[in-house]
Amino acid sequence: MATHTVRKQIYISQRQEQLLKRLSQSLGISEAEFIRQAIDRQAANAAPALPGSHEESWQELVTFMHSLRERADQFSEPYHWNREELYEERLSRFNVRESPHSGDASSDETPT
Repeated sequence: MATHTVRKQIYISQRQEQLLKRLSQSLGISEAEFIRQAIDRQAANAAPALPGSHEESWQELVTFMHSLRERADQFSEPYHWNREELYEERLSRFNVRESPHSGDASSDETPT
């Protein structure tokens, strides 16, 4: 199968050039082939592998979705909310405390 290739021009350090020459010669491949293989290896290592097979992951997801559907009848009415309640709940998680002087009446007075 013929592969369409694209020309790329890159800059590498002298150290990298020497290393590239030595490694490609020791493997008996061209420098370009060495670079292509290095890109493929890096790409394969960059994407984390999912534990188990894709089929197992899919089946876990389907099972979870079925469990949600079975529990749907527990909620007889939809939950109604407003923006203020959401903000209030979010701020309460941070336990915002006032500084010792923030409630002091003297700090609110302006000098005359």
